[in-house]
Amino acid sequence: MEPTNFFNQIAQMNIKGDLQLTISKGIENNLIVSIMLQNEQCEDNAKQLIPPLNLRGTAEELDEGFFQQITTPLQTASGLMVNMEAFMKQLDEAKKQSAMEKEKTEKEKKEQEAKDKKFKDGMAKADELEKEGKFREAWMKVPEITDFPEKADEIRKRKSELSNQFSSTGLFATGQTTV
Repeated sequence: MEPTNFFNQIAQMNIKGDLQLTISKGIENNLIVSIMLQNEQCEDNAKQLIPPLNLRGTAEELDEGFFQQITTPLQTASGLMVNMEAFMKQLDEAKKQSAMEKEKTEKEKKEQEAKDKKFKDGMAKADELEKEGKFREAWMKVPEITDFPEKADEIRKRKSELSNQFSSTGLFATGQTTV
């Protein structure tokens, strides 16, 4: 029996996955060869739609044209599964990134809501103290510009209003007394 180079030729095809070969006897000395490429790394279920490659012929016919018949289709199927695998990995990564972005946005939104509430609470407390005539205490309850730089104008205006009130009625008031 002569040595064959069957396995060398399989190796040279450079396909990724497991090659499953089924050889059955058909009628009139014909053989039926079914070749299926499996790639377990590919998680896309669409790979199940790739049918096996079936060849029929006598042993001599199959010896002659076997590799010419299978090389291109198997390399194409292998490349397709590798691309599907890469696509699924990128899709998973996109889902993770999307979830991370959503989580980050939610966190930022909650932080902003908490910051807005703190600002409103401070301003409400200042209003309450102002109504009670406690202008200095009210001035102290107005939020600091360093904590809320985006509201600097509003804070300056409010502090100015309050300081004008306690300076006109306070210890250093310049009101004139009538005799």
